[in-house]
Amino acid sequence: MRIIKDFFKIKQPFKIYAMAIVFLIIDFCSVAISKGFQIENVWIPIALFFKAILFGGIEEIGWRYSFQPCLEKKLSYIVATMMTFVCWGVWHFLFFCIDGSIVTVDVLNFSLGLFTNCFILSALFAYSNSLWICVMTHALMNTLSQITFHDNVIIGNASKVICIVAAILLVHATKKAKSSLMKADNASTVG
Repeated sequence: MRIIKDFFKIKQPFKIYAMAIVFLIIDFCSVAISKGFQIENVWIPIALFFKAILFGGIEEIGWRYSFQPCLEKKLSYIVATMMTFVCWGVWHFLFFCIDGSIVTVDVLNFSLGLFTNCFILSALFAYSNSLWICVMTHALMNTLSQITFHDNVIIGNASKVICIVAAILLVHATKKAKSSLMKADNASTVG
């Protein structure tokens, strides 16, 4: 019951939604700059988004809500995120083989995007501790990817690097703030 409640816990502070949107803007800026979105009907992205909540968003229960936090108990954030990427990548490619879409997948670009998304989603979870934010962001990533038909590779790769560095910095700042808060709480309890 708790997972279902967290999955649909839409009420989150504005700053958390803003952080997710900033990551999405950086991640998809190369597509926007090259006018690479193809939207023939406004209802298509809306339908894709709700479909992605069910199919892409549900992955977040396993990957960001369960798997990565377990890894981070023993490993650093960066190593845990890279291990999550490898497992998440294998999962995706096995799925593509099963559904027959593997022949249409650009393996390198998909892998780079997945690697970037792994950092973005794990940073958002570390920052917000919100399953819903990861579900929503994952659904938006899937939706935007499905309406993308053209991209500027140089800007796209630069934006991926920026997203990864920003994710690492966000997690570092979040952990530092949580550590300071815990020290202050411990000091007030002792004093």
